[in-house]
Amino acid sequence: MNMYQKLALFAGGALFGSAGVKLLSSRDAKKAYTHMTAAALRMKDSVMTTVTTVQENAADILAEAQDINAARAAQEAEKVEDTSDPAEG
Repeated sequence: MNMYQKLALFAGGALFGSAGVKLLSSRDAKKAYTHMTAAALRMKDSVMTTVTTVQENAADILAEAQDINAARAAQEAEKVEDTSDPAEG
């Protein structure tokens, strides 16, 4: 590649970069960024609502499972007491 081609590519890149910066900082671009950010915030709120619901359900399931295990342990303790009745001996 000769020197003129390199210079032309550099100038073209600089021009394209300048146009890109102008395009990205335009009023229409800002409006698009604002709408995209608002949509992202709405999505975040929706996801957080779902996460909260799942956490509440998981806490309910854990509490019910602990109740079931406590009841089962109480039944096991009653069975052990019934089989080791000192009145029989």
